[in-house]
Order: sequence, then C-alpha cells, then structure tokens
Amino acid sequence: MAELSIQEAMRQFLNNSRLKTGIQAAQITEVWEQIMGKTVSRYTNSIKIIGHTLYITTSVAPLKNELIYQRETIIKRVNEALGENAIKEVVIK
Repeated sequence: MAELSIQEAMRQFLNNSRLKTGIQAAQITEVWEQIMGKTVSRYTNSIKIIGHTLYITTSVAPLKNELIYQRETIIKRVNEALGENAIKEVVIK
C-alpha cells in the first residue's frame, strides 16, 4: 500500500464523504465578496450547495434578476475559487 500525505488522505476522505459540499459552501462564503463584490455579498442571505447546484438566496429583487443573468459567470468564478468543476448549475431564490 502506498503512503499518502495527510493532505492527500484528507482530500480522499472528503471526496468520499457528505461533508464535501458543506466545506465547499463554507469556502465559497469566505470568498464570496472577492468573487462577486461588496454589494452582492452584503445582500446575499445564504449560499448552499446540494449536489452540483449552488443555491443563492437574497431578498433584493433587482439583485435576483442580476444574478440570474450572471449564472454562467458565477459558475466560472466559483469553480475557479474551489479549484475544481464542482458547480454545474446556479439557482437564485
């Protein structure tokens, strides 16, 4: 059996665990302002990942419309921040 570094062992564990999406959501939340800017960040109520779908909740109607138009950009920026193609769809609530 090959030896693994602690980092590689943790990565393998997370890839096979249900914790992965929660950790990814936390990572996105941490860099959300950098990804989308201060205004969007300020009015974003929550960010969740279920499967390969990113759910963004906001109570500001104009922001909802803007985020709907920016779905592809959001997917690209979030995947770049995560370092993998984890998000395939964005749902704005």
